Formats: sequence, structure tokens, C-alpha cells
Amino acid sequence: MTDLQMSLIGAGGVFIVGVFSYNKWQEYKAKKSVERAFSNDHDDVLMRTGDAPPQRHEPRHEPTRQEPSFSLDPVAPVHAGASAESTAASAEAGDDTASMQPRGAAITPAAEQATALVDPLIDCLLPLALEGAARGEKILPALQTLRMVGNKPVHYIGLHVNGDWEPIVHGGVYTKLQGGVQLASRSTALNELEYSELVTRLRAMADEIGAEPEIPDMIEVMAEARNLHRFVSGHDAQLGVNLQSNGAPWAIATLLGALEKQGFDVRPDGRYVMPDGEGSFLFSLSTNVTLAEETTSRLTLLLDVPCVTPARDGFGAMVACARSLVGRLDATIVDDYNQPLSDSALGEIAGQVQDFYAEMDAADIPAGSTRALRLFS
Repeated sequence: MTDLQMSLIGAGGVFIVGVFSYNKWQEYKAKKSVERAFSNDHDDVLMRTGDAPPQRHEPRHEPTRQEPSFSLDPVAPVHAGASAESTAASAEAGDDTASMQPRGAAITPAAEQATALVDPLIDCLLPLALEGAARGEKILPALQTLRMVGNKPVHYIGLHVNGDWEPIVHGGVYTKLQGGVQLASRSTALNELEYSELVTRLRAMADEIGAEPEIPDMIEVMAEARNLHRFVSGHDAQLGVNLQSNGAPWAIATLLGALEKQGFDVRPDGRYVMPDGEGSFLFSLSTNVTLAEETTSRLTLLLDVPCVTPARDGFGAMVACARSLVGRLDATIVDDYNQPLSDSALGEIAGQVQDFYAEMDAADIPAGSTRALRLFS
């Protein structure tokens, strides 16, 4: 072995010893650093004894929702007494959005409209805390960007500086906002995808107007939406009464005159409706044929039961109209299987309609109310 080889071997050994020593020194320094970081001189909040545990401050959702317990057999009522207790408790807790009007004050038309727009029973409430008082004209453009999620409407109201909750309008000055997205419609319940979209768009809109939103828990909201939709599906009742010609089919042109004399209006979409005198209608009529047909032998009167208030007796008015048309058109009142409907059968159906109205009242969703019209639109 040459001297050069011996020198290289010696130099390699010295290098290895140096690296080993350096690594041991670094390991020693790291160990000391860890010991200092976890020494008993630090106050470890997880190891305290005898002291009260630190309190958690959970976000507070305004207002606390008091939802009905919807069931189909039978319908679980939402008692007015329970709702009043819930409202009182929320007010005592300082939740000024739980009651849209100060206690003891007369309900103003604006406050009544605000409750109809953002309804704690059928909406998911979305409180929006403003950095400071804001004028309606400044925030309305941003609010207009989030008016629908899927087929569910989103509405907003504001706490006016005069202390009243009201729809947000130009010229108004508001210290708080409250949004509400409808939990269910006739067709579907609010779902996870729609809710995720809502939260994303709500945060962006809130940033634009300088507000901080409070986002309810998705799992709770989805459960409420499914319960409400189950109720809506179970009470989506439409009653039909058919008129069958006793002779030749009726000419559509001839029918128009008879229907107009009976009081029907023709809507722009071609539907025949019986006006209720307040801008809406009690029931509709179908000729059961396409617009291209010139004759029909069957007419159907149709009542959308949850959308007509019991005071108007929509079913009674529809049966009375059918009986009048029987004389005008030489027809027979029949069921869907073309069997004649007797007076006793019609009376039995009328009793079932009254039971239906009682169920809706028990659920705090009276037929024909603003709440029902929103759900069954």
C-alpha cells in the first residue's frame, strides 16, 4: 500500500469521526431545546388541577329557531303557547331578532310584511351583523345578487333605526340585517349542494356590504328542510270535480260563453279560473284537451286545497259551480273513473277537507295563509 493510499485512508477516518461528533452535538442541542420547551416552568392549561376549566364561547345564532315537529301520521301541532314561550325566552336573552316587533308595541304593516318575508317557521335564518348603520340604497344592489338558491327564494329584512324590522327599502337606515332562505317548496327540500352554494355566495355578498354572517349548522338545517318538505308533500292536496257531457261533445267556442257567464276569467296562460275577489282565485277549470282541439266532452274543476283559506270554502264554491254548470251544459258530475258523484259522496269529501284544514292549522301553516302560499307555490 502506497503512502498516498495511507494518507487518503487516514483523512477519510478523520472526516468520519468529525461528522459523527458534529451530529452528536446537534442531537444534544436539540434535546436540551425540547426539554426547555416542555419544562414545568410553563403553565399547561391541560394539566391544571383545582381551577375551573376555560369556558368555550360558542357562536350565537339569532334568533333561536323554534321549528314545528312535522309528521304525517298524525300531524304534530306547533302550539301557540310554545311559540310564545320561545319568543319570550329569546327576548330575555337579548335576541332582538326573535321578535320582529318590540313587545307591547302595535304591529305595523312594515313589521307584518317583514315577518312574512323572513319567517322563522319555514326559513333558515341568516343573521348579518353590520359594521355600522347602513342605508338601504347602499346595500340593496349587493342583496339583489343573492335572491335565489336552486328554486328556493332568499329574502332580507332590516332593523330600522326606529327599532322596527321591515323590508329593506331606499331611504331606510338599518343597524342589522336578517336573511332567510326557504327550507322547502312544493317540489324539493333545500339540499346540501344548494346550502353550500348559499354559504359561499352569502359570505361574498356580506364582504361587499361590510357585514358578518352567522352560518347555521348544515346538519340541523338539512334535517329541518327534510321535515318541512315531508309535511308539504303530505298536504299537497288537489281536489277535482269532473263534468261529463250527457250528449255530444261541447264546442270550445260555445263553452267560452257559458264559462264567462258563470264568472270564470281566462288567464294569459289560457287557464280558466274563478276569481276570489282579492286578486287571486278559488279554483281553476281544465277542458282536458289541447288548444288545437275544437271540442271536448269533459271538464275538470280543480281546487288547490292548501292555497285557499277555509273561510272562502273553496270546495263548497267549486261544487256549487259544478252544479250550476250541469244545468247550463247538460252534464253529469262524475269522479275520475266516470262514475256519478252523489250528494252524500260530495258531503263526505267536504268533511275530509275540514279535517285537512284542521291539520294545517295545528301545524301553524293555515291553508291560504302567506306561509302556506309560499310553501305550496
